Amino acid sequence: MSIKPQKRRLKAGIAGGAALAIALTGCVESQRDGDGDAPADDVNSTFIFAASSDPSGLDPAFANDGETFRISRNIFEGLVGVEPGGADPAPLLATEWEASEDGTSYTFQLQDGVTFHDGTEFNSEAVCANFERWYNWEGLPAAESMSYYYGNLFQGNRGDENALYESCSADEELVATVNLTRPFTGFIPALSLPAFAMQSPSAMEEYGADDMGGTEDAPQYSEYAEAHPSGTGPFTFDSWSPGSEVVLQANPDYWGEQGQVQEVVFRVIDDPTARRQALEAGDIDGYDLVAPADTEALESAGYNIMQRDPFTILYLGFNQQIEELADPLVREAITHAIDREALVSQVLPEGTEVASQFIPPVVNGYNDDVTTYDHDPELARDLLEQAGYADGFELDFNYPVNVSRPYMPNPEQIFTALSSQLEEVGITVNPIASEWVEYIDLMQGSPDHGIHLLGWTGDYNDTDNFIGVFFGSYSNEWGFEDDELFSALADARTLTDPDEANSVYQDINQQIAEAMPGVPLAHPAPSLAFNERVESYPASPVNDEVYNEIVLSE
Repeated sequence: MSIKPQKRRLKAGIAGGAALAIALTGCVESQRDGDGDAPADDVNSTFIFAASSDPSGLDPAFANDGETFRISRNIFEGLVGVEPGGADPAPLLATEWEASEDGTSYTFQLQDGVTFHDGTEFNSEAVCANFERWYNWEGLPAAESMSYYYGNLFQGNRGDENALYESCSADEELVATVNLTRPFTGFIPALSLPAFAMQSPSAMEEYGADDMGGTEDAPQYSEYAEAHPSGTGPFTFDSWSPGSEVVLQANPDYWGEQGQVQEVVFRVIDDPTARRQALEAGDIDGYDLVAPADTEALESAGYNIMQRDPFTILYLGFNQQIEELADPLVREAITHAIDREALVSQVLPEGTEVASQFIPPVVNGYNDDVTTYDHDPELARDLLEQAGYADGFELDFNYPVNVSRPYMPNPEQIFTALSSQLEEVGITVNPIASEWVEYIDLMQGSPDHGIHLLGWTGDYNDTDNFIGVFFGSYSNEWGFEDDELFSALADARTLTDPDEANSVYQDINQQIAEAMPGVPLAHPAPSLAFNERVESYPASPVNDEVYNEIVLSE
C-alpha cells in the first residue's frame, strides 16, 4: 500500500490511551463477553510485528524477558489482568476476589465456560495445579535464573522456611482459595505477570513441562516449552522457527472477543535500523523501541507513532565498594553535576519525564516533597574539595553498547552526555563499554565496576517492584549495607492498607534520596511505529498488549 505523507500520532497511555482503546475497540467487558466476529473480507488479518530477539522459550513460568512475555500475553491469561492503557490490576480469568482480614488468604471467583487450547476445562482445580506446580519445583526449575519471578516474589519453594505460598483449595468448581504464610501487599498486582499465567495441567503433564535438562547457563527446555504451550488466550501456538519467527493463530474457541487479527507473526529482526527498514518496505506492520532519531522522520512519512506512558526509570548507579563513591560528599557532588533536564531534552525520546526518585509518579508512595539536588556545577566542585578531591579524580563509568531498552533507548548517547557533565566539575571518566549480556552479569555478579547506567521497566503497579528490587538487600550493583533501609522495605511489603503503605513508602523514598545510592535520571517514554493501516494498538506502560484488541483498516 502507498504511504500518504501525512503526520499522524497515535497516543496511548494511562489516561488518554485507555480512552482511545475504548473508543476504537470497545470496553474490556464487551471484548471478553462476546463470541467475536470474523474479520471483514477486505481486511488483511495477518499482523506482523518485529521482535528484537527470539523468545527464551514458550513457557512463561521460566521467563523474565520482554520478548518472551510479548508472545506469552497472547497465548496465556492469568487470574488477574491489567486495566486498558494502565498498570493497575483488573479481573481476567478471575472475575473478582476477596482477601481475608489478615491479608493471608485470597478467594477467587473464576470465569465460567473457559477452556485451555488443548480442550482441558479451566476451573479451580486447574488454578491450584498451577500454584502447586510452582511451589513444588526443585532442582534446575527452582533455580533463580529459571523461575526468576516465582523465586523473587514468592521467596521459596516447598521446604523453604521463607516461602510465601502455603496452599490452594478448590472450594467449588469456579471458586479457588490461595493461602499465604504472611501478607504480601503486591500479591494481586503480581498475578498479572505472564510468569503466573494459567497453563493447562493436562498439556504440561503430557509434554513434561518441568522436564528440564542442561545447566543454568545452558538450559534445555521441555517439549512443552518448545512446541506445546497451552493457555486460554485469544491466540494459539502454531510454529516457531528459531532465529526467524513465531506464528500464532486466532483461537476459534476463545471465551472473549476474537477480534480482527487472525494470524500473528513475530518476526525476529535484532537490528533497530533493519526494523525501521522492514517497516518502510512494508514487510512488517509495526515494531517497538523506535530510536528517538527515527520517530520524527517516520511520523513525517505518514507512519503511526505511538508512545507508551512512562512506567520506567533510568538511573546512574553508584557502586559504594569504590572508595570515592563510599563518601556521601562525592555522591552528592556527582548528583549536583548532573543536568537531568538537558539530558532529557537532548538525547531521550519525546514524552520522557525528568525523575526525582526511583519510582514513576503514578506508583504508590511517590513523594512530591522528596529532597532533590539541582544542577549546580559550582556546588559540585565545592563538595569535591571538601571531600579532599580539589583536583578531581578518575572514575570508571560502565555502560552497555549495541542494545536498546525501554528505559535506555540510546546508552552510548546517554553516556556521552553524562560524561561531559562530570568532566565539567573535574571528574575524569574512564569509559568501560560492554555487550548487554556481559554487562548485566558484571552489574549483578561482580563488585568490579564504577558508576553505571541501568534502569527498570515496571512489571506491575506496586512500589516494591521498583525500590524493593533495587534496595531490598545487599547487591553487587550498589555495594552498600543499610539494615535500616532493608528492614523498612521488608516491612512495607507486608502492609495491606494502601494509605498506610503510601505513607510508609513516601518516607522510604525520602530515606533513599538522603542516602544517594545513585541518581534517578528520567522516566523515558518508549515509542512504537506502525504501518498506516494500524488504526489502534493497545499500548500499555507494562507491555500488557493482546493482539485481539488491534484495529486494522485494511
